[in-house]
Amino acid sequence: MLIIQRTLLTCLACLVLLLVSQAAQAPLGDAKAAGFSPEKLQRIPAFLKDAVEKKQIPGASVLIARNGKVVYVTSVGMQDAEANVPLTSATIHRIASMSKPITSVAAMILIEEGKLNPNDLLSKFVPEFKEMKVLVPNKDGSSFEIVKAKSDITIHHLLAHTSGITYGLINKPFVSKMYHDAGVCDGIAEAQGSLGDNVRKIAKLPLVCQPGEAWEYGLNTDVLGYVIEVVSGKSLEEFCRERLFGPLKMNDTTYAVPKEKQSKLAALYSLGADKKISRVGNTPITAGNFVYSATYPTREGSPYCSGGGGLVSTLGDYFRFCQMMLNRGELDGVRVLKPETVDRMTQNQIGDLQIMFPGAGAFGYGFGVLTEKAKEQVKDPAGVGTYMWAGAFGTWFWIDPKNQLIGVFMTQVSPPDFVLPTGFKKLTYEAMSEAKK
Repeated sequence: MLIIQRTLLTCLACLVLLLVSQAAQAPLGDAKAAGFSPEKLQRIPAFLKDAVEKKQIPGASVLIARNGKVVYVTSVGMQDAEANVPLTSATIHRIASMSKPITSVAAMILIEEGKLNPNDLLSKFVPEFKEMKVLVPNKDGSSFEIVKAKSDITIHHLLAHTSGITYGLINKPFVSKMYHDAGVCDGIAEAQGSLGDNVRKIAKLPLVCQPGEAWEYGLNTDVLGYVIEVVSGKSLEEFCRERLFGPLKMNDTTYAVPKEKQSKLAALYSLGADKKISRVGNTPITAGNFVYSATYPTREGSPYCSGGGGLVSTLGDYFRFCQMMLNRGELDGVRVLKPETVDRMTQNQIGDLQIMFPGAGAFGYGFGVLTEKAKEQVKDPAGVGTYMWAGAFGTWFWIDPKNQLIGVFMTQVSPPDFVLPTGFKKLTYEAMSEAKK
């Protein structure tokens, strides 16, 4: 009898999850009134299902919103393929670098309050960053020299990724090994010590370019997160919860998933050379200088909160963040930022410097920004001025002010295949009756 009862309970739980998943596949608003063809929108789940059947992803959830209303949500595949748990819109995902826009907004809150200024020197808050050095490889690439930095790192440099701080995983000559040997964490694996401890390790290492002279993707936003801690007197998690997650009702966005919610956390998968996925276990994965784990969001009592990569979130939570930005700083009567601050964040802040990622063309404060030149190069269907970013496990979003459109894509695979989210984006615009360029 006990075995039968347990079996019935298990079946009931699976049925509930299945119903939730099916409910998530129905449009939540009037897609036709928002300018979409409901028939063409149905090409999206078919596109995702094909990737699931080919074992390129375990599953994916997507959301489309226009004019302030969610008009389409669908979830295809599994949250945990081995446990046969269906993916739903409530599934919690590791959003990796999609943490960067959120931490950048947190910093801009302090800037609006006059407690921080983009022109402030980083060493004002973290003295270890005084008199930084820059590593310059020789022309033949066989050796290097260390030179003095021409200028100090500023808060602006951190926000715009022009400080010269890098990632160990990017494989910069000589510097990546230094990051690895120093035990610097890239934010998506368990770390020893606090965020401040990790930042002070970075301060001892050379930069990969002179501050302000190149756009270099790196741990800038982790350092920025520690500055937020220093200025606010609170942990990054506490500050974001009080000033962002609570007011915006982002109830499942955090750095550490509580035990009672860990059943909602998606399993993580790695994509092999054969383009097939396999489950990531409980031990960290090392691929060259890239180290990541599936378990870092479930650690207890860790003081390490990576501002650049440590957050988890859901489809709905991240939509609320995006809608606040599209509304120029406000959502449901709650103002997070001034409109002019949002404008500043989503405009080019790097001048003529080149961003390494295709499809943006420029970089603001925490966001890639679609320029006219980049739009033409990659034939992007979004309007010029669209801003976006992505995460190392396959999460991705864009915000298109010209079309009042938001798209959010979530899966859990490393390395990510951004053909899928860009395919979702293309299908979204193809389903629109008219799109502004």
